[in-house]
Amino acid sequence: MKDLKHLIFFEDLLQEANNKLIQQAQDEGKVCIAYLCENTPEPLLNLPGTFSARLRAPRTGSFDIATYYLTSFLCEYSRALLERAIEGGFNFADCIITPDGCSMMNRCIENMELLKAVGKDKPNFFYEYMEIPMKADDNGLNLYKLQCENHILKPLREHYGIDTSDAAIRKAVEDHNRMCRLIREIGEFRKAERPVITGYEFAVIVMATYVAPKYLLLDRLEETLEELKTREPDERDPFRARVVVVGSETDDTDFVKIVEESGAYVCADRFCYGSLPGRDPIELTDDEDALTQICRQYMMRGQCPRYMNTDKMNARRQYVADLAKEYRADGIIYQQMKFCDPWAYEKMLGSHILRDDFGYPVLAVDRPYAIAGSGQMRTRVQAFVESMEIKKIQGGEQNG
Repeated sequence: MKDLKHLIFFEDLLQEANNKLIQQAQDEGKVCIAYLCENTPEPLLNLPGTFSARLRAPRTGSFDIATYYLTSFLCEYSRALLERAIEGGFNFADCIITPDGCSMMNRCIENMELLKAVGKDKPNFFYEYMEIPMKADDNGLNLYKLQCENHILKPLREHYGIDTSDAAIRKAVEDHNRMCRLIREIGEFRKAERPVITGYEFAVIVMATYVAPKYLLLDRLEETLEELKTREPDERDPFRARVVVVGSETDDTDFVKIVEESGAYVCADRFCYGSLPGRDPIELTDDEDALTQICRQYMMRGQCPRYMNTDKMNARRQYVADLAKEYRADGIIYQQMKFCDPWAYEKMLGSHILRDDFGYPVLAVDRPYAIAGSGQMRTRVQAFVESMEIKKIQGGEQNG
């Protein structure tokens, strides 16, 4: 296929945490809110005068210093972030907000604060820690709303004079939804029998919307959408199977590249930093305040294993099965970062349930934070693709 016009631009944004669009927005006087985890409601971080940047540590090498503080039993994502902070790689942030989606992220940010690794030269800088409900019910919603008010909106007002009114929040949701609808329209092309966008290309585009100011990406997203409408697919499909990738924090687009180079087209992305459901628009009505509606939708649509009530756990597996059906997947890859406790349990249960109860071939893997050049992962995916091909052949023989 012909190269996408803006793909190199999007890829360049992912090379550094402090990318050029962050620098541009700060030159315009906007406050950079750095955050972790999909459980942080993004519209509340993109109010007039602010923009969000989800923290990641691209091109990570050694994290020996971070391991000294966090031990080797914490996930590599948390250690990579602390290492990068100690190196000075997050000094662009004007504050850091983290929810307790898992305790490892909290330990990471607490060590940043104790070591004064970020923000020590910024008088208005602040750290905030949010408590996220473990059950999606009315009590959970009340907690979620209170946490967002006390640990996002209040400190933004007090430290930077940001307008956090209902009108300002609704404007932020409107802008957020414009970006989400563009991403979802682009993602729809993945359903085609011969897609005009690869899973890797889509992952790069989606990743850019998490780590760069969204308002500076809209023009390029719109151009990319129009470009895809006339893009011609490859004459010969380079992929031998279609897979949904499910699981934990995945900000290394090389993982998707390895899967696709091994013959499996990534047709849907149910992982942290993915578009499903992370890029679902937020629907607001006028009969209730915007903050309550945002928190309710984040809580009810969230697919994080942090939520442990039975209905939510069952719904997570059903959601994956529904995605596999909608995007015509042949199989599912459950991945987790090594030592990621919430997703370790979810992967174990989910992989068995999707295989036994829903009938999908499932590959369950754990992986390092930076995966480039992983021959072992490539071999496992190739073997999984071959097993799906064999299953198709055997199914065809039985049906014949």
